[in-house]
Amino acid sequence: MTKGIFITAVGTDIGKTFISALIVKKLRESGYNCGYYKPVLSGAEKIDGKLTLGDCEYVFKTAGIDANPFDYVSYYFEPAVSPHLASQMENNPIKLTKIISDFEKIKRQYDYLAVEGAGGIVCPFGENLLLSDVIKALNLDIIIVSNSSLGSINSAFLTADYAKRKGINIQGIILNNYDEKDFMQADNKKQIEKLTGVNVIAEIKKGESNIADLSGFFKEI
Repeated sequence: MTKGIFITAVGTDIGKTFISALIVKKLRESGYNCGYYKPVLSGAEKIDGKLTLGDCEYVFKTAGIDANPFDYVSYYFEPAVSPHLASQMENNPIKLTKIISDFEKIKRQYDYLAVEGAGGIVCPFGENLLLSDVIKALNLDIIIVSNSSLGSINSAFLTADYAKRKGINIQGIILNNYDEKDFMQADNKKQIEKLTGVNVIAEIKKGESNIADLSGFFKEI
């Protein structure tokens, strides 16, 4: 069976795409047929009149995947706002049934599949649809990407606590832009593990181009 993981974060612009790219890249370099899927993308840009899917294109380029990004994103919107608002602005409602259908089709192409969310775990996709609902519908465990700086203890705890309350299994937390020489960040790591009860499975320094093999954290789907 395909193995998959859902990569979410404590908020927006924390580094989900960057971490997703490193994970997929690492697995592919290790000989695994690992793919990538993003249910919803906001902020698609037009460059020279051509629409581009920045997040997906970045992951594919970093990981060396030769595929059309438009086949691996269910919904893409130009407004760089929350998906629920972007879908309203473009009159294109996000439907869970399509996300599930696309996910089922894409996962058959790979042995491993990294699925990247949008924003934080409570990101609204529609009037009655949150990102957490998508995670549960896809029956995936999650990895939480967190910042390492001031405030990270609170945001990591709240995200982990919410996931647990929703019955979502957390495989681990990844600290992005981590500086091991910063005594505050080192303590933040300890406090995050202590308060959430979840292991920090990787610390990624700013600009780092490699990550540990996290294949053991992928759940069969």
